Amino acid sequence: MSAATPVLNEQAIRRPQTDVLRIFVKEAKYEFLKSIRLPIFAVSTILLPVMFYVLFGLLLGSKGSGPVTTFLVATYGTFGVMGAALFGFGVGMTIERGQGWLELKRASPMPPYAYFAAKVTTSMIFSLIISVLLLTLGVVFGGVHLQAIQMVKMVVILVCGSIPFCALGLAIGYFAKPNSAPAMVNLIYLPLSFLSGLWIPVQMLPKTLQHIATFLPPYHLSQLALDVIGVGRGESQWWHVRALIGATLLFMGLARIGYQRDQGKLYG
Repeated sequence: MSAATPVLNEQAIRRPQTDVLRIFVKEAKYEFLKSIRLPIFAVSTILLPVMFYVLFGLLLGSKGSGPVTTFLVATYGTFGVMGAALFGFGVGMTIERGQGWLELKRASPMPPYAYFAAKVTTSMIFSLIISVLLLTLGVVFGGVHLQAIQMVKMVVILVCGSIPFCALGLAIGYFAKPNSAPAMVNLIYLPLSFLSGLWIPVQMLPKTLQHIATFLPPYHLSQLALDVIGVGRGESQWWHVRALIGATLLFMGLARIGYQRDQGKLYG
């Protein structure tokens, strides 16, 4: 397999760009269809942040007052896109890696990055669905009053902000084992959400935890989303962007180490 792979990759490079694009689109299409047909993934990924928003924003959040429900659209939106990326990319890839699916893909003439691009695309689509659902609920039932441009900006920030968590999911996918992947994701996902101020405003956390939050990617994404509605902490947006880019590169580096470890086990 290792001797054939360079030949196959060389053939993939020589394909016309239109053919390569068609392969990427088809792979993303079937990845999305596979995910949406798994109720345990699709329903839980979409409904968990929506359920949190309905419970704590619409039912218990100051009787659905506009400022609270608007604030929670940004924070639970961040919570939702994290889940879509970590469970869709991290857990899904871990299971497929354990089944040998990654090796089969690697041996095929498919462009090597189409598999990963499809998972990122699917995570972003789920992030879009979650963001739009939360905004719709907020506007219809929660007294959220935002201009159209603000809504578009928030959705774009949340969807694009799923990329660092896709990178984290990729790293988890290479280090976790299929049976332990869901537990590992939850051990990362839930504490990160709390410490980043997604459930309780970060200003209400103890000073030590507020300081820790500034090192966590969900904090920076939520602050970018909150800045759209003018309730962020007044920090530099460029600082938040750089922090997210840095986190993405860090997680990609960890994923690279995991990939090399896998290759060492397979081929010595």
